[in-house]
Amino acid sequence: MLSRQEALRLVKERVKKENFVKHMLAVEAIMRALAKELGGDEELWGLAGLLHDLDFEETTSNPSLHGVKACLLLEGLVPEEVLRAIRAHNYEHTGVKPETAMEKALVAADAASGLLVACALVMPNKRLEEVKLETVIRKFKAKDFARGVSRERILMCEQLGLSKERFLSIALEALKSIAGELGL
Repeated sequence: MLSRQEALRLVKERVKKENFVKHMLAVEAIMRALAKELGGDEELWGLAGLLHDLDFEETTSNPSLHGVKACLLLEGLVPEEVLRAIRAHNYEHTGVKPETAMEKALVAADAASGLLVACALVMPNKRLEEVKLETVIRKFKAKDFARGVSRERILMCEQLGLSKERFLSIALEALKSIAGELGL
């Protein structure tokens, strides 16, 4: 299995846009926190988060390949459950329905990272430390805020036994813990 260091090296080799790398680091942090909360394997869940968009830049013009191409690159390097989670995070296009806790967590974490970063960017100093959970909940309800973030995908957290509030609190704290790496 790839180590975290090897996975990060692979991400930095294949993903050219710094914001995409930061997104993948953010999802990794949320996944690790969720694994800790839900009794999952932090290393496996973290790898799924870190590697989930490995092929994003290559597949933007063909969304049905997003996740699929990444899995071809990662075959034999990570366990099948990580590969399945990567395919399932783009279930609308791959047809791989999220079934396990890790798969559902990845869908929710992927979307939540976008909402949380958007919340930080509207703060006076554009810092995660300024973001309060109450703000995130209010922005979650505002349909005109971060329109590209699927609230439905975030709400997949409820299938994990986590309320929206608890899930977003875990995700926010996870991102605050790596705010320096994210530049937020």
